[in-house]
Amino acid sequence: MQLHFSPSMRSITISSSSSGGNVNGGGGDLMKIKVAARHFSYRTLFHTILILAFLLPFVFILTALVTLEGVNKCSSFDCLGRRLGPKLLGRTDDSGRLVKDFVKILNQVNSEEVPDSLKLPESFSQLVSEMKSNKYNSKEFALIFKGMMERSEREIRASKLAELMSKHFAASAIPKAIHCLSLRLTDEYSSNAHARRQLPSPELLPLLSDNSHHHFVLSTDNILAAAVVVASAVQSSLNPEKIIFHVITDKKTYAGMHSWFALNPMYPAIVEVKGIHQFDWLTRENVPVLEAVENHYGIRNYYHGNHIAGANLTDTTLRAFASKLQARSPKYISLLNHLRIYLPELFPNLDKLVFVDDDVVIQRDLSPLWDIDLNGKINGAVETCKGVDDWVMSKRLRNYFNFSHPLISKNLDPDECAWAYGMNIFDLRAWRKTNIRDTYHSWLKENLKSNMTLWKLGTLPPALIAFKGYVHPIDPSWHMLGLGYQNKTDVESVKKAAVIHYNGPSKPWLEIGFEHLRPFWTKYVNYSNDFIRNCHVLE
Repeated sequence: MQLHFSPSMRSITISSSSSGGNVNGGGGDLMKIKVAARHFSYRTLFHTILILAFLLPFVFILTALVTLEGVNKCSSFDCLGRRLGPKLLGRTDDSGRLVKDFVKILNQVNSEEVPDSLKLPESFSQLVSEMKSNKYNSKEFALIFKGMMERSEREIRASKLAELMSKHFAASAIPKAIHCLSLRLTDEYSSNAHARRQLPSPELLPLLSDNSHHHFVLSTDNILAAAVVVASAVQSSLNPEKIIFHVITDKKTYAGMHSWFALNPMYPAIVEVKGIHQFDWLTRENVPVLEAVENHYGIRNYYHGNHIAGANLTDTTLRAFASKLQARSPKYISLLNHLRIYLPELFPNLDKLVFVDDDVVIQRDLSPLWDIDLNGKINGAVETCKGVDDWVMSKRLRNYFNFSHPLISKNLDPDECAWAYGMNIFDLRAWRKTNIRDTYHSWLKENLKSNMTLWKLGTLPPALIAFKGYVHPIDPSWHMLGLGYQNKTDVESVKKAAVIHYNGPSKPWLEIGFEHLRPFWTKYVNYSNDFIRNCHVLE
């Protein structure tokens, strides 16, 4: 068979090459094909072939280079050559298979223990160096990699535990500047008659039991913190002349606390300073349980002893360890911290008052609190089970009590919402008709009998039981918590809250306080005061 092209390239003839197939003795034409007229010149065809001959080597070189560089993923049109290059050159991409094989090896060693005799590199560069000099197989490399990761995890965990311990000790200690302030003011009390003047002045004494005024109670031994709380309340009030602050402190701090408010009056508000020793009602007969709490050796050792001895830190999460440390703050066995349960007896002539902690700042007028209808309840408080903050605002009774103890599981519901101390409006008239104080005492006794197995955390758990059925929820905007826990607290939310609470270890007067939250507190510190300046407070 033969193909014949016409000179004009317009026809193709297919003929038989056999000599005997035709009557004329020639090869017969089997098929004749006419080609359409060409629309391009030979010159065009020549140029096209020339351009292709010039470009094709570069295309193949590019795809070869991309393949060698290991480019595996590309979805755009201009990467088409990268994906087709390996196939055009007869090569296959093995990187995906290598990753799968390595994952398979890692799964195998995941259940194996790293031998103690295995020497682990100290750094990544050392690992690379040893990989070059020693021919490890894939399993040996995986074991070395696992050992390095586990060692790093142990070191990180140990560092975080040490950080939590250091933070706990820093939170429990008294800063040098605050200790200086207390000593200097105490000395001033003994040498300056003006620092010893009566608070309030005799003509204002009847107002201390006047229910037309707004009465605040603050129990603390921190003079600087008390000064900030009172100053913030007075400066934020629309009617400061109606504010009366009852500041209660212990015997050793009384002279310094009295000196501060005598030398720095909060006019037009009224400030009364009293020591625990000046309340006739606070006798051993009336508070026997609290005396036992303060003097019980096991309790004192729990709060002041070694916080690590006997603790299983291997299985303890960092968050659980932080909670345990917080629960062991020495303040929880101080009578000052339990005084709020005796408010009806300490202020027998008052009908309503607001109790505040010393780590709060008041940013808004609180007089509307006295107009809230508590619907027959006693304690107006913010609930702490309704919020997005899983550290502070997600607390239910299960977070405070040991529900594996039959006494707790029998009397309490683990899903019941908790509430917050720190800023509470109390109806003392309704309170006096209840047995809240006796319930509080009885549960403290039970916890002592059980060797502190009912709960660990301070004064709130017995209060959660004693005030059960007597709490009226108030709007969360009145009281924002967690500024001593949360470094990521939203600043805009802080600005809007009526009272902000630095509950947690990172108090604003400590070096471990959060810098972006500290200004909300320091704005009420009187840095022009001589005692503040001479003690270098927060410098």
